Amino acid sequence: MSRKTNDKPPTTVHNIGMIIRRLKTYAGAQGYVYQYYFVGQRAALVNDPEAPATEFVFDVTSDRKLTYAISVFLPEKSVTAWATTHERPLTEAEQYAAAKLRLFRAFDDLEDVKAHGRRLVIDVALLEEALASLGVE
Repeated sequence: MSRKTNDKPPTTVHNIGMIIRRLKTYAGAQGYVYQYYFVGQRAALVNDPEAPATEFVFDVTSDRKLTYAISVFLPEKSVTAWATTHERPLTEAEQYAAAKLRLFRAFDDLEDVKAHGRRLVIDVALLEEALASLGVE
């Protein structure tokens, strides 16, 4: 007697608390192809030189062997200045977009991101430029 494939008992997978991350790819202007994913965000540590700020953390690799963290800091003073100029607060999605665009700028501009781009800051000018490129007013 042959067994049908739908007679198999269901497989149970316990993935409670498991985080699925989407690995994304970006081809930088320096010729490197980066793979990265968003790890999360948090308030910058109190003793961090960029504090008070929101720290966006990305894990990055350019060779699929070594993965390293890059922190993008969005200082409160940049957010406040932008909000004052545009007469509205930034949304969380806009803040994340600015952080991601700052990461891309490092991929494009830096020859060695691992050595020189582990801590990136979004000043007022960069925030304005990044959001304007997305049509955010």
